Amino acid sequence: MIPTLLTVTSIFVIAFIDAPPVDIDGIHEPVSGSLLYENNIISGAIIPTSVAIGLHFYPIAASVDEWLYNGGPYELIVLHFLLGVSCYIGCKWELSFCLGMRPWIAVAYSAPVAAATAVFLIYPIGQGSFSDGMQHCACRRFAPASSGTRLSNFKIF
Repeated sequence: MIPTLLTVTSIFVIAFIDAPPVDIDGIHEPVSGSLLYENNIISGAIIPTSVAIGLHFYPIAASVDEWLYNGGPYELIVLHFLLGVSCYIGCKWELSFCLGMRPWIAVAYSAPVAAATAVFLIYPIGQGSFSDGMQHCACRRFAPASSGTRLSNFKIF
């Protein structure tokens, strides 16, 4: 729980200060949200992943520039945050079990966690992969790629 939440905090601070612009619509017009790209504390934001490709789970080491351009810090923050708060539910469940109590604290805390999961994880998958990405995949027989993805080495199976 602690390592994932520390990862979320550190990546959020770094991305809020110095994240490059993200191609949020897949139309080669990146949107910047960090402080070093002329935003202030009020207008600054972590720009989410492009809805044209949904959530993409390729590693950071594949191409850091491509990962940053497609909104990789947003995914890293969201997935580690959800893992950390889910571990917190497990910690409360285990504590109540060890003390011989009923697990109502963990059960009550699971409702906001389910809401956060729906907003930060299920909604982007539904917007990108199901409404946009799956149609492109079915029509063209390959996975959709955003404007930041390298298309020169792309092979159809």
